[in-house]
Amino acid sequence: MKQNRLERVIRGMEAMGLEQIIVSAPASVFYLTGAWVRPGERMLALYIHKSGEARLFANRLFALSGNVDAPLSEFDDTEDPIALLNQFVRPGKLGIDKSWPSQFTLRLMEARADVRCVLGSSPVDDARMLKDAEEIALMRESSLKNDASILEAIASIREGMRESDVAAAYNRAAAQNGASGPSFPTLICFGANCAEPHHTTDDTLIKRGDSVILDVGLAWQKYASDMTRTVFYGEPTDEQKRVFDLVCKANAAGIAAVRPGVPLCEIDRAARKVIEDAGYGDYFIHRTGHGIGLEGHEPPDVSATDTRLAQLGMVFSIEPGVYLPGRFGVREEDLVCVTEDGVEVLNRLSHELRVIPIE
Repeated sequence: MKQNRLERVIRGMEAMGLEQIIVSAPASVFYLTGAWVRPGERMLALYIHKSGEARLFANRLFALSGNVDAPLSEFDDTEDPIALLNQFVRPGKLGIDKSWPSQFTLRLMEARADVRCVLGSSPVDDARMLKDAEEIALMRESSLKNDASILEAIASIREGMRESDVAAAYNRAAAQNGASGPSFPTLICFGANCAEPHHTTDDTLIKRGDSVILDVGLAWQKYASDMTRTVFYGEPTDEQKRVFDLVCKANAAGIAAVRPGVPLCEIDRAARKVIEDAGYGDYFIHRTGHGIGLEGHEPPDVSATDTRLAQLGMVFSIEPGVYLPGRFGVREEDLVCVTEDGVEVLNRLSHELRVIPIE
């Protein structure tokens, strides 16, 4: 077990008035035990008691015996895992994380009238939200590999390419740079598709005058990266240049606002105000950022409604955008880490205007 991380989780349990919780999210189980399991339909549960007792319940198919530094209870497909788990669950309130399938929650509730199940994700989510030095080092390296991979994808763009071709070029570059895979489906947009913030990469062909959004991330040693750059295929119009410059300024303003003790909603406000003041506020249609770590999206939420304070070790995105329906869009995104005296930007790739020449 990662003892220091377990202790942080237990402190979070105490703050919530929870004596026991079940952790099932594969990323959270990995965070605490170092074992990454994709359980499918089978039960995976890490039971934690405030006394410090922790026990992992997993199917023998996952071959964890001797490979995980945590007390382990294994079962096979002919055994009832809930009956095994219930030998350790105490009467009273039991926190269950948001990822545990209802089939297990309901069976436990049916078997244990003396147990009251409540949502218990916060102790682990809050612990994971504040990255330690080991995690930050991995995320820094993941972001640098992402920088290199996106440059290779940009360099691949030429006449006759589809969005899916550029996505494939990025995925190849990420693999060559050591990634185990993308941290989310690689998102490439051409032209009017750039006005859809979560456009699904398709076979749209590139054409002269297109803005090109590359929103990409890779997984390195289980830790995700995420960045966005907008480039132009051929010389951009004056309005495209103006919007690009505006979004870059909003990105810089958001980053400049990051420091310990600042409400996350104020970071969102700093980026959003730049775009609103220029008259494009109605076209910035999403939050400024999201947390990231073992998963591509995790707490905190850098938005107008999140009043939590930025804290040392938080890692999140700053990704303002302007989206003009049917025409084009621009987004510029970096990952930042809250430091003792301010902020570290994990990406090193500049926000210069990049124009891909048409031969």
